Amino acid sequence: MAGVKSSVNVKIDKSVKELATHLLKRMGIDQTTAIDMFFRQIIAQRRLPFQPIVELSLDEQIVSSALKRNPKRVSLPNDGNGNVLIDREKHPDIYDWAVNG
Repeated sequence: MAGVKSSVNVKIDKSVKELATHLLKRMGIDQTTAIDMFFRQIIAQRRLPFQPIVELSLDEQIVSSALKRNPKRVSLPNDGNGNVLIDREKHPDIYDWAVNG
């Protein structure tokens, strides 16, 4: 793939660039070589050379955490508008969580 060289201009957070440059230097690789290696891997694998992960929202993290603990399931009535009605006496822990977070 030898040929005419081309430039890539990238805006990146300064601290990310500094840390990556430091680590690359310790590996004996400069930024240009690292980016060239990255692009070549994209070509060779015909995809990104790593699997991007979608970060979970706070709500998804809470649900995921709750499911891992396998909490007791409680059916709560609602007011017909999607608002859950929580009986403070029957479910004080759920009421406290709903009110205080």
